[in-house]
Amino acid sequence: MNSQILTTERLVLRPYSLSDVEPLVRLAGAREVAATTLRIPHPYTEQDAKNFIATCQASTGDEARFAITLRTDGQFCGGTGLLLDAAHHHAELGYWLGVPFWGQGYATEAARAVLDYGFDVLNLHRIYASYLTHNVASGGVLRKIGMRYEGCLRGHICKWDTFHDLECYGMLKGDRAA
Repeated sequence: MNSQILTTERLVLRPYSLSDVEPLVRLAGAREVAATTLRIPHPYTEQDAKNFIATCQASTGDEARFAITLRTDGQFCGGTGLLLDAAHHHAELGYWLGVPFWGQGYATEAARAVLDYGFDVLNLHRIYASYLTHNVASGGVLRKIGMRYEGCLRGHICKWDTFHDLECYGMLKGDRAA
């Protein structure tokens, strides 16, 4: 289980708990959220949330997942994390926010904290991320945290019976100093 807690100026990134079930269902359950993510189903049920939290708590070290909460009042607003590939010293970065929290810079702040955690604590060599082409805000997050565009995987994802392109970004540990 990921027990690390990361703090930023406005956020606390912490392990998931069962108290997150209700806000997970409410926020991740919004069709607008599922439409912009690779792995969040719609509809998103209470059982989906419980299964997700159980998976996070039983993690064998191949992922680092964090609930994103506001530092001021602890309000749950989304999730972020890394899917690790220890053999290759790299990880995939992912993040999502509930609709009420869009457009406030929280995704960028959370993604930057997880990027730093991956390089500085986990000693990763590379972190990469991708987004559905129509999710332009996610592309903005990746550029703001310093990731470089690496290409487009055309028609790579089939979501809701439609094929979507994935825009791919990455960063090497040494890129941060460059």
